[in-house]
Amino acid sequence: MIPLWTQSEALAATSGKAFGPAWEAFGVSIDSRSVGRGDLFVALTGPNHDGHDYVAKALADGATAALVHKRPDNLSDDAPLILVNDTLEGLRALAAAARARSIAKIVGVTGSVGKTSSKEMLKLALEAAGPTHASVGSFNNHWGVPLSLARLPKDAQYAVFELGTNHPGEIVPLTTLVRPHVAVITTVEAVHMEFFASTAEIAEAKAEIFEGVTDGGIAILPRDNRHYAYLRRAAEAKGIRRVESFGSHIDATARLLDCAVDPTETVVFALFGDQPLFYRVGVPGRQWAVNSLAVLQAAAACGVPLADAARALSGMQAPKGRGQRRRLNWDQGAIELIDESYNASPVSMRAAIATLAAAKPGKAGRRIAVLGDMLELGDASAQLHAGLAEAVVERRIDIVFTAGPLMRSLHDALPSALRGEHAADADSLASLLKGALKGGDIVMVKGSAGSRMGRVVQALNDASAAFGQPAQS
Repeated sequence: MIPLWTQSEALAATSGKAFGPAWEAFGVSIDSRSVGRGDLFVALTGPNHDGHDYVAKALADGATAALVHKRPDNLSDDAPLILVNDTLEGLRALAAAARARSIAKIVGVTGSVGKTSSKEMLKLALEAAGPTHASVGSFNNHWGVPLSLARLPKDAQYAVFELGTNHPGEIVPLTTLVRPHVAVITTVEAVHMEFFASTAEIAEAKAEIFEGVTDGGIAILPRDNRHYAYLRRAAEAKGIRRVESFGSHIDATARLLDCAVDPTETVVFALFGDQPLFYRVGVPGRQWAVNSLAVLQAAAACGVPLADAARALSGMQAPKGRGQRRRLNWDQGAIELIDESYNASPVSMRAAIATLAAAKPGKAGRRIAVLGDMLELGDASAQLHAGLAEAVVERRIDIVFTAGPLMRSLHDALPSALRGEHAADADSLASLLKGALKGGDIVMVKGSAGSRMGRVVQALNDASAAFGQPAQS
C-alpha cells in the first residue's frame, strides 16, 4: 500500500514540530472510537469534547501518530506527535497539501437536497473508470470537507466531495480548498430558512461553490429550478465558460424524457445532447432519476464514457437514512421499512411520500408515513408542515403518524381518516407505532436529524427481533 502521509510530508504540510520516531500513516481519523491501525489521529477541539483527551487511547488502539496543538499529560516522552498551533488549521493544511499533489479529476457537489445521494451515485459511476475517493456519509462542513480531502489517496484518479451550508459564506472556504474541476448544484429549495430570508439567498449561498472551480472548469445546474438563470449568471461571472444543465426543461443539456418508478428501482429514459440513453438506477424515486442526469454529466466531464457510467448506476443502493429498505419480521408476517430518517425538508418530504406511494404493500397491508419535525424552516414552518397534507392525500397514503410540536400542524391538517397517532417526540411515537403495525404494511420514517426519527427506525428493528421467521405477507 502507498502511505497516505509520511511524517516528513505531514510536517511539510502543517509546518509543525515532530516528536517521537518517524512514521507512515495510511488513513486520517478524528474519532478515537473508530480509529484504524495505521491512522494519523487529529485531536480536534469542539464545544463538547477535546480530542486531546483521547490521544493516548487512539495511539494504544493502533494510530501511528497524532496531530495535536497541546501535549497531553498522559503520554510517554517518545509518543509520535506533530505539534501545531491549531489542529483544525493543521487538518486544513493537510487537506490543501493533498489537493495540491493530487492528479484526480475532482467534483464538488452542493444543493439544498440530494447532495449525498448524488455524491454516492457519482462515486459509483466514476469507479467504473478508475480508483475513486469520496466523502464519507455527509462529511460536508468545516471539518468534514478538510478531513475527506486529507484522506485523498495519492493514486486516486477521481474524487467527489460534498459541500454543505446552512449559513451564508460557509461554502467559500470549502470550495477554495477542494478546487473542483466540476461543480454540481442539485437544486435550490426552502431548506434552512431559519438562517436565510428567501430562497434567493439560498441560491446565492449555493453559488459560492463557483469561487473554487479551477480554470477551464464546468458547472452543472438544475434547469427546472426557478433560480437557474441566477446560478448560470453567477457561474459565468466567475469565468466558468462551460455551463451544462439537467432536468425536464426542453432546453436542459441533459433532459429527462421519462422515468418509471417501481418498488426496487427507477428506469430512466433521457437525452444527453443529441444522444438518447436508457438506463436503470437501483433505487426507487423520481428524484433519483433527476439527480442521475447531473451525475452522468459530471462523470462524462471527467472523461468517463456516458454508457459506462450509466450502466454502473444499476448497482446503486440507498445510503443509510436516505431510502434504505429492510424487511422486518412482524406479527404473523413482515413489514417493509423505508428508512428516510437522516434529514427532511418540504421538498424531500414530498419526494419520500411519492416513493412510498409507488411501493407495493403485502396482502391487506397499508402505506404508512411516520413523520417527524422539519427543522430550521423559520416563520413559515407551520404552513410548510400543514402543506404536506396535500401530498399525502394526492398520493393516497393510507395513514400518517406524526411526532414533534411542528408536525402537529400536519396532523391537524390531515383528513380524519388519515390521521394516525401524534406524539410529543420520536421515542413516544415509537411505542405507539409498534402496537399499530401489522404484517404487510410498508412504513416510511422521515424527519430532520434533530427530530431523532432514527430512534423510531431502531425501535422497529429491535421489536422485529421478538417475532419469528416472517411469513409471506
